[in-house]
Amino acid sequence: MAKTAWINLTTGDIRVEETDPELLQQYLGGRGLGAKYLYDTIQPGTDPFGPENYLIITNGFFSGTPWPSASRYHVTFKSPATDGYGYANSGGGFGPELAMAGYDALVFWGVSPHPVYLNISDAAISLENADHLWGKRTSEVHDLLLGAGVTPGSNGRVACIGPAGENLVRIASIINDYGRAAARGGPGAVMGSKKLKAIHVKASSKGQSSPELREEIKRLNQHLRKDPKMQGLIDTGTVFLMRIKNISGDLPAKNHQLGQVPFIDKMDGTALKEYRTKRMGCRFCPVQCSCESVGQGTDGIIHTEGPEYESTDALGPVVWNDDVNVIIEGNYLCNDLGLDTISTGKVIGFAMECHEKGILSDSDFNLEWGDSCTILGLMKSISYRKGIGDLLAEGTKRAAEKIGNGADHYAMHVKGLEIPEQEPRVSKGFGLGHAVANRGADHLYGLPAIDLGGNFEAARKIFPPEIIDELMESYNEKYKPDMLIYGEHFCALSDAFGVCKFTTTEEYSLMPADFLTGLNILGHKLDEKSLLKIGERIVNLERLFNIREGFDRKDDKLPERFTTEEMPLYANEIDPETGKTTLGKQIGTAIIQDLEAMLDRYYMLRNWDDQGKPTPEKVQELGLMKEYENITN
Repeated sequence: MAKTAWINLTTGDIRVEETDPELLQQYLGGRGLGAKYLYDTIQPGTDPFGPENYLIITNGFFSGTPWPSASRYHVTFKSPATDGYGYANSGGGFGPELAMAGYDALVFWGVSPHPVYLNISDAAISLENADHLWGKRTSEVHDLLLGAGVTPGSNGRVACIGPAGENLVRIASIINDYGRAAARGGPGAVMGSKKLKAIHVKASSKGQSSPELREEIKRLNQHLRKDPKMQGLIDTGTVFLMRIKNISGDLPAKNHQLGQVPFIDKMDGTALKEYRTKRMGCRFCPVQCSCESVGQGTDGIIHTEGPEYESTDALGPVVWNDDVNVIIEGNYLCNDLGLDTISTGKVIGFAMECHEKGILSDSDFNLEWGDSCTILGLMKSISYRKGIGDLLAEGTKRAAEKIGNGADHYAMHVKGLEIPEQEPRVSKGFGLGHAVANRGADHLYGLPAIDLGGNFEAARKIFPPEIIDELMESYNEKYKPDMLIYGEHFCALSDAFGVCKFTTTEEYSLMPADFLTGLNILGHKLDEKSLLKIGERIVNLERLFNIREGFDRKDDKLPERFTTEEMPLYANEIDPETGKTTLGKQIGTAIIQDLEAMLDRYYMLRNWDDQGKPTPEKVQELGLMKEYENITN
């Protein structure tokens, strides 16, 4: 761990200082450090687009070392999507490059009088004029700062915004390494509001690690490569989930009207392999779950990193599109324009359902399910706030409020953030997780998938034996809070470490105890209990931030579709002659039975009151009394 750069964009002043060792002891880095900085720096009621909002980029504890999958950097801010706690993170090579240049954190505030980018070359750090970059798409920004066609990483790394961020689109992302996105909650819009176009960092160091640490890293890499639970990710990437989810009914389709599609053969892992040109992955990752795909675009051949599962579903089944070429082009456009693929798919699906229900029409787009001109055209219109795109650029929550006529029923969001690609009526743990997550609907906040994956091995390590059977019943809501809370603490740790959750809470290939040796080598002597306590501290601090902004139990809710509308479930039938998969007879229904009961148990287990506020005893235990008193006084 090294330095924090404090950057006043209004004045152009930059102050670099050693990161407080005490904060690193309490929060490790990454998401934890970002949470503490945000809580301490902004006041309640701050305008997300105002100069008083902060944009905080932090590296994880293991960033800058070859630790397995330690490539993720974190962005923390007050969210323009939710008006509450906001964060996003991304992999690739930008985070490690920033760490190897010597930085734990970059803290931006204020608003520049003209477009700028931050240039870092080891200890040299400066704000540079970005007039020539403003208005450019993210690929153009990368080419201009790095040089077109150069070997990745040879001239440093870039994180930047596209037109969507410049135009304060509330679902705008930050793109690094051409195809990696820190997307959720609108960080790109916050960056755009500050006239900060890009960050270019180049480190001369290639990272350092002791022989002892390298030996531990070697052991963990070998474990990850051999773990059977990781093989789906290694072989196909996250799209291996498409067919599995279509069978169970956990594949959101038609804006969550359905959980299955009849065209899964066109976009499962096997089908998408035909579009893959090479395997890719984040720096220091033994899994390498990403890829480059090539498709036929509207104006020619399209090359893009991905698409991974969330983007494939959001730009496919969610908008009832069965054309992989449209998914590939849409994924490329979202990255190039600087849009969150999840929120983009959901806001387009919302518009299509509103049209289906007769409450929204447009002269430029027909808004029909699966129409490629609508899907791809709306991405551009949203990014430039043109026509109906100006409405949808506000996100589903605000767009529904403006449309009226019951449109809010079709707005699939929590706290203003569009729901990711899980179907809460089937994935009950995710349903609760979306409802309570502090940044709004969030699949990566707790990743409660132990039951869905049948991971009894992990369950037996974590939970009391007497609850295992019921906890592992995916339809049984009773112990979903228990599963979620453990996942939330481990996810917070993963983000504080800077490691990918595919190695931790997705499959539980690595457990918290697997990080203790590395922590000890790097100077943090912790046991598993005290380590998980850091994860709990991070979650509670983020909760206190939202409480300070006026959030409580009323905001921990799901769209009523999931608690009032039973979703049909169909058998996936395979024709023995053609091998084609179709949806056969209905075999059941799915619905969330009692969200309030799950909330009650969740709050009780967390030692929060019945409105979801941490009790004095809990904040005292976590060392957050000062932050708690900031709310109560």
